[in-house]
Amino acid sequence: MSVVKFASAVLVVALCAGCASEAGGSSAPTGSSSSLSASPSPAAVSPSPSADVASPSLPTGPRATVRLALDWTPNTDHTGFFVARAKGWYEQAGIDFKILPYATLAPETLLAAHQAECGISFQDSMTFAVASGADIVSVAAILQRTASAIGVLADGPIQRPRDLDGKTYGSFGYPNEVPTMKAIIKADGGKGDFKVATLDSAAYEALYNKQVDFTIPFTAWEGVEAQLRGIKLRYFQFADYGFPDFYQVVLACDRQWLDKNPDAARRFVAATSAGFTFAAVKPDEGAALLVSQNPGAFDANKDLPRASQEFLASGSYLLDADGRFGTQTLARWQGYSDFLYRQGLLADADGKPLKAPLDYQRLFTNDFLP
Repeated sequence: MSVVKFASAVLVVALCAGCASEAGGSSAPTGSSSSLSASPSPAAVSPSPSADVASPSLPTGPRATVRLALDWTPNTDHTGFFVARAKGWYEQAGIDFKILPYATLAPETLLAAHQAECGISFQDSMTFAVASGADIVSVAAILQRTASAIGVLADGPIQRPRDLDGKTYGSFGYPNEVPTMKAIIKADGGKGDFKVATLDSAAYEALYNKQVDFTIPFTAWEGVEAQLRGIKLRYFQFADYGFPDFYQVVLACDRQWLDKNPDAARRFVAATSAGFTFAAVKPDEGAALLVSQNPGAFDANKDLPRASQEFLASGSYLLDADGRFGTQTLARWQGYSDFLYRQGLLADADGKPLKAPLDYQRLFTNDFLP
């Protein structure tokens, strides 16, 4: 899954969350060392859904087919879907659930072409796709906040973002990476001047081997994997340097399908919500179902799914402060997506920069959540 966050060749990875202040950062925090125990977000609480997560009450209705386009090979961003399938909850809700494995086309492309009803996306990918004319919408936030961060070796000299001036960044080759790095470094009082080595997924090993000085691990997967390998990393969280948080992973759907099949959509989202809530409350069981539903997929590192699922659950990534899955707000969508617009990164179907910001309210809806 090392490049699951960067699966599309034309849609950029969720790296940044908004515009940081360029004031000096003398009071900004230094980086934190890696740990398998994630600290909950300040606004989050331990999930305590009132309903029995093992026996959810689901709506029923006539049979309907939902094709879900994956963004990469199965991983803990997908656990809730596999839990719901294994538990028979899609069947109970009258949904004929089909998973479309990732191949060469991004989920956003399949949705826009009506070749899938729903798919795994990211807040930035959704924004880029809608800007270019895709009629798709996020119906649920799979992750309530970002799990990406700037990562450096913990035993190295880099203690804070301004120390990255003059260093080498291991890049994945997407247009919002450099603007993001510059903004964070400047927010900490630096100049934002650094070298770039475009390495794609090889950026992680390049960091571990001291061939680059920093990159952006997905802490819930690459970060956990590094910890299991005994590699200690120091992280600089985006939000600590002026960025509003953002929805790293979302469930996107074809808007035309939603308009024509609102009842089926609600039943699909309800069963999906039950799956992710189960994985949040019972992470070990959720991870076990993910593994059992994908034989052989995790043989190279059998401890990683469980450790990653526990990281997401303990860090309050999967549920909001009220213990609900999927909820989204306009403030969070606007804060991050407007950064992309102000950086001149959003283009229309002809590849021309947008002359006005998007209607950010149309990027998401909570109407299909249970």
